[in-house]
Amino acid sequence: MSERLKIYFASDQHLGAPTTEASFPREKKFVAWLDEIKHDADIIFLLGDLFDFWFEYKTVVPKGFVRVLGKLAEIRDSGTPIYFFTGNHDLWMHDYFEKELNISVYHKPKEFTFNNKTFLIGHGDGLGPGDKGYKRMKKVFTNPFSKWLFRWLHPDLGVRLAQYLSVKNKLISGDADVKFLGEENEWLVLYSKRKLEKKHYDFFVFGHRHLPMTIDLGKNSTYINLGDWIGYFTYGVFDGEKFELKEYKN
Repeated sequence: MSERLKIYFASDQHLGAPTTEASFPREKKFVAWLDEIKHDADIIFLLGDLFDFWFEYKTVVPKGFVRVLGKLAEIRDSGTPIYFFTGNHDLWMHDYFEKELNISVYHKPKEFTFNNKTFLIGHGDGLGPGDKGYKRMKKVFTNPFSKWLFRWLHPDLGVRLAQYLSVKNKLISGDADVKFLGEENEWLVLYSKRKLEKKHYDFFVFGHRHLPMTIDLGKNSTYINLGDWIGYFTYGVFDGEKFELKEYKN
């Protein structure tokens, strides 16, 4: 008999964009969603870009977002596992979530199995063919020397500069085109199909594209993109058998 589960997935809240004040209503809406699902969630997956910019200095993190951080702490303290995958806007996350919130943090896609259903889960940036400009940029951002140099900037200057680039530079953002490209051109779909050539997965779950999508890949495999919490307010739910995309209407 299949175990009844409630596993929730959400991605791309981009809190802080275009400004902290402008994103405050979205933060409250996301916190309200977390407050609703905490009663029946067995696991919560957050697939990156929770913040529009995040950098952890040795003793400093960006200020703000206390409501969402407090709600995540409350849910985690209650015993519900939360798994966080870094995105292209919070790829400089280190161990703050793990030490302060006891939330597991992953920097690349990871396999999970629930009810004999196999998942490949990640943010989605830099995967598959194409996106070469961002891939080159990501190598610079993740280079230890680059991170060391950035740490020498005063946080007031470093955070302000990074926030400006995050909003203005589409190459960094990775969202220059959020229109559906067609199944044959969606690079995360192509990535998923290539993975299927070597191993079966029932579900591929990603964010990053800001478009809610569910695409049948054949052979009982499905690609899901979670959309975002900017224009769509969509999230995923796996109940032990099926995966659904839903819109949160508060």
